[in-house]
Amino acid sequence: MTSDRLDRTFAALADPTRRAILARLASGEASVTELAAPFEMTMPAVSKHLKVLERAGLIARGRERQWRPARLEAGPLKEVADWAERYRRFWEESHDRLNEYLDELQGRGKEKGDGRKR
Repeated sequence: MTSDRLDRTFAALADPTRRAILARLASGEASVTELAAPFEMTMPAVSKHLKVLERAGLIARGRERQWRPARLEAGPLKEVADWAERYRRFWEESHDRLNEYLDELQGRGKEKGDGRKR
């Protein structure tokens, strides 16, 4: 994933309204009117959110007569998950090393018989 695309994806995901729209689209296509229903905002405001999501590649808009359904495009979300995976492994490995160190310290304390509870 390019840095620009990752930046656009994270920028789009930074807004709670856009995340809610994506959550709704995870259950299927919806019109702008359907997507706007839970929010107290104008239709143009919802359309602006949809344009941000579309530019980030997170949604696609179709055309069926007068109906322009939006649908989720999950590819960029997978790319974000793959990017974050490297950091999850880093923290798990760091956590494992910390646990090993704590086990080592606890083993030493028991050998010395210092009587502290662990």
